[in-house]
Amino acid sequence: MTNQNMVISDAKSCLTMAIAAAMSESTMLPQKPLISQNGYLSLKKILKKLESCGNGARINPLLDSMRASSPTRRASDAKDQSSWTLRLPSALSMFEEMMSVSKGKQIVVFLDYDGTLSPIVEDPEHAFMTNEMRDAVKGVAKFFPTAIVSGRSRAKVYSFVRLSELYYAGSHGMDIKGPTEGLKRGRENQTVLCQPAREFLPIINEVYRTLIDKIKHIPGAKVENNKFCLSVHYRCVEEKNWAKLGDEVKSIVKGYQQLRLTQGRKVIEIRPTIKWDKGNALEFLLESLGYAEWNDIFPIYIGDDRTDEDAFKVIRRKGQGLGILVSESPKETYASYSLNEPSEVMDFLTQLVEWKQSQYP
Repeated sequence: MTNQNMVISDAKSCLTMAIAAAMSESTMLPQKPLISQNGYLSLKKILKKLESCGNGARINPLLDSMRASSPTRRASDAKDQSSWTLRLPSALSMFEEMMSVSKGKQIVVFLDYDGTLSPIVEDPEHAFMTNEMRDAVKGVAKFFPTAIVSGRSRAKVYSFVRLSELYYAGSHGMDIKGPTEGLKRGRENQTVLCQPAREFLPIINEVYRTLIDKIKHIPGAKVENNKFCLSVHYRCVEEKNWAKLGDEVKSIVKGYQQLRLTQGRKVIEIRPTIKWDKGNALEFLLESLGYAEWNDIFPIYIGDDRTDEDAFKVIRRKGQGLGILVSESPKETYASYSLNEPSEVMDFLTQLVEWKQSQYP
């Protein structure tokens, strides 16, 4: 990797960033309107409006959120697709324009894993990336600082990727570690490290054991321990059982004020209540690389999940870099460009390497 002006960071500096992030949360971005910037209705906001109407209707917010974050795949009509293409053009077709904006800046690459580097599969234990994708990521890391930012545990995502020259941010950025390659002799055991949720480990493990026992009667439900957060997968659960699963999860988590629920693609996430997400992870990694000022960097973040929106927000707020959403259908997003699927992500990464190589005579 190039330009590894690594700052050795410890839990104390990481915690300082977490506190600063919490204090500035209200100033990050204004609340989005009911109609998103892409012209699509925000179901989450509609539900909030309905809940506040006081008309006596019973609404299950978690169940509705599960459905909203896991829509049945359908072909978009021509009008929606045309609007989507105009608002979020392909990162492949707009590649040259994107690179012209990055001129004179250090590109730093951030990649989600599931749905970005590997396809979404029914069994999360089998979400393997192809050798071709691994080669593409390895090629990018030769020229640009590169990080994998995933909801998975850091150990799990590393076992899938198996590239030691990368930075890894697991548990939605709550477990960050950088490579030791390139460090000066005598400092091999020092590296970027950030674990702002370490104190929550006993609670996370306690809830994990309880969840395993409570949802074992729901066919297809799986609980994944991602160290600093838990994932309850319902991709293989019949939709008629989603409400039951959601109720079981809520009944357990409500007894722990230190935990909160968030949503992903057919997964319920249980996280510590600290203000730390993929956006904070992006900022921490850039600071650790010596790019805290943001003036001479160009972060490119590629992801497919709702949790990646936190990173897209940071990039949009800073006005530096680009967010690329991986999706075949229109979605509400803070990203600026799109790619349809992991195969297009691989094409983009390959093109990025070829572009960099062409810069040298």
